[in-house]
Amino acid sequence: MYAASGVLTVHTERGTSIVPANRVAWTPAGFTHQHRAHGDTDMRIVFLAPSLARLIPDRPAVFLASGLAREVLLALTGPGNYDDTAPAYSRSARSRLLRVLVDELREAHEQALHLPEPRDDRLRAVARMLDENPAENATLAELGKAIGASARTLSRLFRDELGMTFYEWRTQLRIYHALVLLGDGHDTTQTAYACGWANPSSFIAAFSNVMGTTPGRYRAGARGSGLSAE
Repeated sequence: MYAASGVLTVHTERGTSIVPANRVAWTPAGFTHQHRAHGDTDMRIVFLAPSLARLIPDRPAVFLASGLAREVLLALTGPGNYDDTAPAYSRSARSRLLRVLVDELREAHEQALHLPEPRDDRLRAVARMLDENPAENATLAELGKAIGASARTLSRLFRDELGMTFYEWRTQLRIYHALVLLGDGHDTTQTAYACGWANPSSFIAAFSNVMGTTPGRYRAGARGSGLSAE
């Protein structure tokens, strides 16, 4: 699954993966999943035969999209698939393109923007509060007081259940909301404050650290035909 522009989220039993326009999401057979497009998203889906699917991970994964992988995905899902007047690839040509795509994914780095799914009711309550208002800057102790749990308990649950600290999780959540806002055309300053950063500079630093590109470059690419990793 690939967003040529915009942002996708893919939800499985393991949590939610955020798939902006420089990532490719892979969901193998047997995993129940839901996907959602945010804003003006151009979603492309390619199915792999079992003989090719077994060459890549047998679990959901998100890969950094190489330039070649992106072009192959666009070719495989182009007008020839739905427009009788457009030239279409032969079966053998499609097979070769699919093999190229699989080879690219095998060589690609996994770069998931992942929000694990909380199971504990207390974590669910915290997650719900911050998802509804990502600009909320309450400390873990303040959030715990609101739901009746100590900061120490919540900190342990984040580490043991989700595999990350509260602050790492909140940053991932904020980056997710930022991707959606930027894809919808909001500028860097608006997005920074809407997602809880104290100023645009701190937002740019955090975003670049996670995404490998600046919010401005991402915004330009997400509203175009694809994003080059810079």
